Amino acid sequence: MICTQQNAWIHAFVTVIVLIFGIQFELTRYEWCWIILASIAVWTAEALNTAFEFLTDVASPEFHPLAAKAKDVAAGAVLITAFGAVLIGLLIFVPYLPAFGRNVYKLWE
Repeated sequence: MICTQQNAWIHAFVTVIVLIFGIQFELTRYEWCWIILASIAVWTAEALNTAFEFLTDVASPEFHPLAAKAKDVAAGAVLITAFGAVLIGLLIFVPYLPAFGRNVYKLWE
């Protein structure tokens, strides 16, 4: 999936950034559970979307409007999952931002 799908590179990059911030903010076990669950959900949705696209290409090598709609729905599922993961990330990380901002400000003084 990483080799064939550009969006997987985006997911990988975001996953690494989230892990770095999670370590930096010393997330609780409970918060890590939500972060891991959200990450796995997005990766699973992307993997299923990729498999669905490959199967659709095999089943309908020539363009067919229903095949295109099926691909769009599968891609939409990834988008919905990613949106949910962003919401979870905001709920977890936003409370840490004021303290993080103060620490960064102190470094520049």
